[in-house]
Amino acid sequence: MSVLVRPWLSMVLATSALAGPVHAQTLPLVPMPASIVPASGSFTLHDGQAISAKATDGAAMTAARLLADQIRVQRHLTLTIADTRGVAIAFVRDGSIAGREAYRLTVTPRGITIAASGDAGLLYGAMTLAQLASPDRKLGQPVAIPALTIADAPRFAWRGLMVDVTRHFQPIAVLRTIVDQMAAVKLNTLHMHLTDDQGWRVEIRKYPKLTTVGGWRTPPSTGGAPGAPVGGFYTQAELREFVAYAAARGITIVPEVDLPGHAQALVAAYPELGVVGDQPAVGHDWGVNPYLFDPGPKGIAFVKDVLDELMTIFPGTYIHLGGDEAVKEQWQRSPRVQAQIAALGLKDEEALQSWMIDQFGGYLESKGRRLIGWDEILEGGLPPSASVMSWRGEKGAVDAAGQGHDVVLSPGGPLYFDHFQSDRSDEPPGRFDINTLAAVYAYDPMPVGIPADRAAHVLGAQANVWSEFLVTPAEVEHKMFPRAAALAEITWSPKAARDWTGFLPRVRRQSDRWTASGVTVADSAFAVAFAIDGGRGAALRAGVMPVTLTTQAGYGTIRYTLDGSEPTAASTAYAGKFTAPLGATVRAVAFDANGEATAAVRNLDTSRAALLRRTSSEMEACPAGALGMRVPLTPDATAATPAYAINIFDTCTLYPDAPLDIATGYRVEVVRLARNYGLAHDASALRSHYAVSDHGELLVQVGCRAAAAARVAGDKSARPIAAGIFPLPDPTTAPQRFAFTGALPHGTGDGDICFQFTSPLSDPFYTVERVQLTEAK
Repeated sequence: MSVLVRPWLSMVLATSALAGPVHAQTLPLVPMPASIVPASGSFTLHDGQAISAKATDGAAMTAARLLADQIRVQRHLTLTIADTRGVAIAFVRDGSIAGREAYRLTVTPRGITIAASGDAGLLYGAMTLAQLASPDRKLGQPVAIPALTIADAPRFAWRGLMVDVTRHFQPIAVLRTIVDQMAAVKLNTLHMHLTDDQGWRVEIRKYPKLTTVGGWRTPPSTGGAPGAPVGGFYTQAELREFVAYAAARGITIVPEVDLPGHAQALVAAYPELGVVGDQPAVGHDWGVNPYLFDPGPKGIAFVKDVLDELMTIFPGTYIHLGGDEAVKEQWQRSPRVQAQIAALGLKDEEALQSWMIDQFGGYLESKGRRLIGWDEILEGGLPPSASVMSWRGEKGAVDAAGQGHDVVLSPGGPLYFDHFQSDRSDEPPGRFDINTLAAVYAYDPMPVGIPADRAAHVLGAQANVWSEFLVTPAEVEHKMFPRAAALAEITWSPKAARDWTGFLPRVRRQSDRWTASGVTVADSAFAVAFAIDGGRGAALRAGVMPVTLTTQAGYGTIRYTLDGSEPTAASTAYAGKFTAPLGATVRAVAFDANGEATAAVRNLDTSRAALLRRTSSEMEACPAGALGMRVPLTPDATAATPAYAINIFDTCTLYPDAPLDIATGYRVEVVRLARNYGLAHDASALRSHYAVSDHGELLVQVGCRAAAAARVAGDKSARPIAAGIFPLPDPTTAPQRFAFTGALPHGTGDGDICFQFTSPLSDPFYTVERVQLTEAK
């Protein structure tokens, strides 16, 4: 693994093996430092004190300013900066501290010193001190910082986040906020996914249409006329300024231009750089689309031109060239490309991609740079110049490291942060695979399949935030934070220092700091979840509801009320399953040892109407499918909208455990969504249903699962009970949301109700927004 050589730190660790870790867990630090040696006394930091840094040391002055900014925002204390001695906090250079990111922070009753040999070390020492100076929520008050010595350096060199600005463009100001909060927890790499089917976001002066044409797309339709174009791009001047801004905060920007696939925006702008000769529109479908760029001399020259301009903007070592999800049909069907494969003596299209990556890797190497790509670049043979970012599990990393190539671990589970953090219905749009805070924290970026003599090839790890379903800055931030804190700790701290129980109060305090900085932070791991023992039907029949309360993290004491009032630290403590009368409103939240709420209060409505109601997020998959994602009302909504759980392969959802002996009718609210999914080879999995009216119907059927099970068992005549058929309106003129009502057949006990839409696959996607079952009066 990429561990910095630091003999001074080894000596400190040897002297603090017992005291350091025990003391560390009481400090509000993320990530946990490599060594903490406690001392006697403390230093009190108060308003108006000074920070010392040499005026001739630009990096020290920058670190001092960032420290003052953090303490002002997070503690409401104002510190001054002076090039003098004898002040409260001093930044000093110390050449004995090996490693550009290493630092030593010393707190005594007389003052605080941050020492480092490298610029990044000074910055990271400042960030650690900022956390020590904001241990609680006592804003504006002096803070006693315990005397100690922290000797620290990272476990891995690459500690990254990826932000996808192609599917949904984010202004530079949003990216600056992300960079600020990454720096606070010592993350040091921001990977910008700058090109894809849905947009080209970086100005290339030799090819202006890449942004004037490729930077804008027409939104997908939900039935009516398409909306105004959406998109945007960054000028080179903006990006240079942003790169400098990030560098001052210890963060390297890694640009990605994705090729040979995900190239529809490129071909829309310059069809002559495509393969089949057509000029598509810039894409608006999420997923895998067929467009590839031309691998011939013209295409190779184009990419080198783009690389030349990227290298003037981004001074970092690595440039990412994608290589993922390139379905090869366009190359397979092109006589010109097939002739090129034969002329080069290559085996197939995968080998052509490998040859192409090798061309660009060699070109970058000649300029003192390095190519990195997604693990698909292993297919067809890995070029010697390439490094690999392993996203399809760890196999790509193991294989590449075994061949002597550097790797970054970025597996979808658990490091795809666009995936949900919990199964709660109040999660914003995203993918249904759940990557919890705990799962991120438990992940080790050093795969067991990599032998010790290849471990140095593991650069580190990176989490990715793909933006198909993330439009607003708040949605992006909600996915990143607080999981970024777990990522920071697993990539910075020694593996032996990892302690989930100790991490929880520390990440809660870091979440407070992020919130104080104006960032949206998810509380999914700490929010109370309600379970109704025995199910809703049993509660309706008994007139009371057995309720179980849990939190994902298991942190703090859950307290609740039954009268609808706000829970406080003095409210009833949850001690186990309790019974609530129907009609009560249960409100609950967990409190920490300081009596502070760890999340927003969550509510459970126990009225009969609420128990008979399910929203889209409380529905389940029909027997033949699975709910894979939760999508917004419109793909490009710029404000918070409802989100809908769907199976993109089948317009069917199921109301589980409906009390058929109680409910006599239903009201189903329907929503029409965009059908904008690039499915490539998975398109054969789409289910088409025969429509018996012009635009298809909504079929309401009872007992779908039982009928499906009977058919599997051999009863081919088994079918659910028809409970309603409703013709769907013309999607070009009808409202996007509407409702139907109907009666249910009388049944016994609990059963399921399926809502199947039979609209053509060429029409928008329908799903259920909400179902309200009704009782006889």
